[in-house]
Amino acid sequence: MSDLDPFTLEVVKNSLIAIAEEEFIAFGRTSKSPVIYEVLDYAVAITNSKGELVAQANGVPGFLGVLDLAVKDCIKKYGVDGFSDGDIIITNIPYTHGTHLNDVTLISPVFFDGQLIAFSVNKGHWSEVGGMRFGSWTTDSTEIYQEGVQFPLLKLYIAGEPNRDLFDLILTNVRTPDMTLGDMEAQAAALRLGGRRIAQLCAKYGPSTIARAMEAIIRDGEEKAYNELRKLPHGSFEAEDYIDDDGISDNPVYVRARVTISDESFIVDYSGSSPQARGPINSPYSMTIAAAKVMFKAVTDPQSPANEGAFRPVQVIAPEGTVFHPKPPAPVATFWEAGSFAAELIWKALAPHVPDKLTAGHFLSVCATIVGGVDDRTGEPFAIVEPQPGGWGAGYNKDGESGMVCSLDGETYIMSNEVIEVRYPIRVEQYSLNLRDKPGAGKFRGGHGIIKDYRVLNSHAIFTASFGRSKFPPWGMAGGGDGTPNYFIIYRKGKPPLKTRKAAAVQLQRGDLIRLVTGGGGGYGNPKERDQERVLDDVRNGYITAAEARAKYGVKVRRRSRS
Repeated sequence: MSDLDPFTLEVVKNSLIAIAEEEFIAFGRTSKSPVIYEVLDYAVAITNSKGELVAQANGVPGFLGVLDLAVKDCIKKYGVDGFSDGDIIITNIPYTHGTHLNDVTLISPVFFDGQLIAFSVNKGHWSEVGGMRFGSWTTDSTEIYQEGVQFPLLKLYIAGEPNRDLFDLILTNVRTPDMTLGDMEAQAAALRLGGRRIAQLCAKYGPSTIARAMEAIIRDGEEKAYNELRKLPHGSFEAEDYIDDDGISDNPVYVRARVTISDESFIVDYSGSSPQARGPINSPYSMTIAAAKVMFKAVTDPQSPANEGAFRPVQVIAPEGTVFHPKPPAPVATFWEAGSFAAELIWKALAPHVPDKLTAGHFLSVCATIVGGVDDRTGEPFAIVEPQPGGWGAGYNKDGESGMVCSLDGETYIMSNEVIEVRYPIRVEQYSLNLRDKPGAGKFRGGHGIIKDYRVLNSHAIFTASFGRSKFPPWGMAGGGDGTPNYFIIYRKGKPPLKTRKAAAVQLQRGDLIRLVTGGGGGYGNPKERDQERVLDDVRNGYITAAEARAKYGVKVRRRSRS
């Protein structure tokens, strides 16, 4: 128990969360890229002086799971005495504390009266960090050097002064300098805001009280985590699956996990999964850890605030050199393809045993896309970088959700069609539920994916995309049907339509169209047990036809007589 009175502790805890949320808003409102201010592809956290998470704003779950790792690596490099007030450190190294190179982390030490109190840290997707393709992440890289510039925990600001040489390096190596520098400075401004707010908190309560409160927050999170852990079914639970391909060839990649639960630990062991892939689908070890954290929170106490203590029971085993722990210089540009499976394998192993907490399988992949080029109207480069939503799996008492982003991209939004059409030479000609590819049938059916059509209005553009779960659809539960795959179709003048799941900087011209199609989730339970009124509602809403109602659910739909 803490020696602080409970009222002060509660005020400090919620103040730290509020500071993280204020930073989150400031970052979004001052950024230059729609992937930040529209999609919210970023995350913000506060750690104590040891790099242990004490508060966060609920941004991208996969980002939040690695921010503390980045701070701890930063402390290892510089030491606790190696920071000055006003320093801001930049990093995007994937293998130990990152995701892919586009996701750039900034870290700022927070001082009060010369004493290091905390670190403020954020991570945002930069639309450009150089590399072999426009937009930097790509589906055809074979080593990380092709994916952009790496920042190995460098001081971007030194005692408040910009490191001009590093600024020049960034400006020289990115295709969208105004957008990239604008996002970077928005990140830095948000960190400074957080630092001022934490200093104000120290001025009000004293730095010793704040430090003790941070320790109490972590202890409280740990106690709650172990209490919830003891409520879970104990034993070892296994799951296996296949990633569509290794990023270069068409060969599937085998993955597996064993989850072992006891009163003392939640161990996830990925031993037996395939060696690291030749292509960029590899999940950095830090991302694999983040995936395990996300799933642990989902099955224990998802509503309480996250902190270092909340994840103390989690242990992750992933042998080095495998797809879940690649060694440099392995490519990681589309890391979400394996990273999503790192979470999904835990989900799949545990779902039958905690059906009140986990649903059937969902469309899984981020289904990320880049549409970019140089705008004929302005002569300036443009880039639409975004995830796509899809269908989630059904639960033991509910239908699956439709048109939501995947689990590890949890807090991101879909870019506004109106913003796209106003800012870019692109027209959105369709944005609808995917009623062509039906989700998994069941007592409760899966949710629907979406269909989105982009028409190119520019003289030229490029298109890059990675849609996983295309060959191996989402899984059903308890007799429910499997979901449907993700894919896209490229329509180009003078060429037959190309239906595929991956593209790397495909050249497009004015009038060409891209159709993005995401899959539906898996069903739950025997379809013949579905409530007749639910079936009829699906027919009325156009989700299924009368013929499908009869064939899948055994429900005959009477035609209304005409008066």
